[in-house]
Amino acid sequence: MSELAEAIARSFSAPEPERPAVSPLRALGRRRLTGLQVLAQSVGTTGCAASMVLLPATVLHYGSPLTSMATLVGAVLMTYLIAVCITQFTRRQAAAGGLYSFVFQGLGTRAALSAGVALLVKYLGSATATLYSGGQALILALDAVGLPVTGVLGTLAVYLAVAAAAAAVLVRGVRCAALAMLAVEVCSLLFIVVLILLPSSAGPPPPASGAAHGVLHIALAALFSLAGFESATFFGPEAKRPLTTVTRVVLVTPLICGGLFLFAGWAAWTGRGATMLAAATSGADSGLPTPLVLALNLGLACSWLASATASSHAASRLVYSMGVERLLPRFFAAVHRRFRTPHLALLFIVAVVALGGTALALGLAPLREHLVAVVRAMVVTAYVLVALASVWFLRRIREQTPTALLAAAAVTLAGVGLLGALVVVERLEADYPVSAIIVGLGGAGVLWWSLLLRRRPWALRRVGVFDAAESADVLPGAGVFAPDANGDVVLIGRAAAGGPSGRRAG
Repeated sequence: MSELAEAIARSFSAPEPERPAVSPLRALGRRRLTGLQVLAQSVGTTGCAASMVLLPATVLHYGSPLTSMATLVGAVLMTYLIAVCITQFTRRQAAAGGLYSFVFQGLGTRAALSAGVALLVKYLGSATATLYSGGQALILALDAVGLPVTGVLGTLAVYLAVAAAAAAVLVRGVRCAALAMLAVEVCSLLFIVVLILLPSSAGPPPPASGAAHGVLHIALAALFSLAGFESATFFGPEAKRPLTTVTRVVLVTPLICGGLFLFAGWAAWTGRGATMLAAATSGADSGLPTPLVLALNLGLACSWLASATASSHAASRLVYSMGVERLLPRFFAAVHRRFRTPHLALLFIVAVVALGGTALALGLAPLREHLVAVVRAMVVTAYVLVALASVWFLRRIREQTPTALLAAAAVTLAGVGLLGALVVVERLEADYPVSAIIVGLGGAGVLWWSLLLRRRPWALRRVGVFDAAESADVLPGAGVFAPDANGDVVLIGRAAAGGPSGRRAG
């Protein structure tokens, strides 16, 4: 008799457990998302279509053809190595906290809280910046069709309408949000690619301005454009095949988006992207047909707003996970009974993003560049932490490989170098508040840990919640369940034979 047949036979005589094991994340609705829907979340967060317009403008301003393209290739390679580090976790566990939960598995609570702060700032800041940009593009499109938006009330109406639509889509359900973002981003991408391929009478672009620190600016812009691919990790518990699907999406998204960005950079330097750049920078003043300019603004608005929605989506899962762990108020862990979404966390995140985007639109627009600089620093910080965590995690479970170690080393060295260069450049450019904010946020996680240790030490023991196997996932009698340190019943092994597959990760 085979082992499977023996297990099935044994399951009929196994008694019912007194306390069945239940995943702490089961309220979200497990095993619902397909690979395509997870990919939609990942690509949508990057705002790929809008980045194909912004990146060429950046490389034309700061670099020569050789240095800019080499920098873009290096950024894509670094992003892929980051993905390799992340997949060391996604192959073994699924967590609604994404990179925050993964960093805990490798580096512990203090580093996890630092990563959590960095990720929260990253997603909230990115969503705010893209909501502002998307709203501005939408206002330009409305103006082009004879519906001018003027004054404070008009601007408020546009941004509140956009925020309300995003909140409705996100609260309605994760599958609805994924399909909406996929449709919007694909349509925008197709239009941008067609616009790049349109013949142009303009020749090669003029030489770059030779601005200082050009390579650094291009590298950070490229990393910022690719950042967001890791948002797929926040939806592991909701994926049908979490360990396989999320891993594939994390590896594939940087290659898809990176290839498109390299194509856009090549088009800019060869003059093929002149039509797109003229329409994006000069609008109707470029002499291009008004319908084409209108279509571009609509495409950019859709891509930016999809990115803002996807970033808010990812941030909500991070806040939800921290609510489950009691690091944040418990109401953030509330889940809608019908739609199975963390609706209170979603509404809170969207409200913060809408407030920030509207503030930028009503007079604080000059602060957008400072916001983006801080967000870029937090992106690099989170990636360095997860790379270091992958080394210690694999070492602890005795599954370290040369490939994973080299990837983590390369990401750590490059990330620390970029982060240090960014802080130094900000100080050299007399932007002391930005460098001070970056340094302050870097230490915020340790400060948070210290406060929790003094006032709520029990909460620190709950950090690292991930999707655990339930009693219903295992044949009766085939698994060994026992209470963990927090009293929750978890799968700790198999009755016949132990092994890594039967132990709780971390």
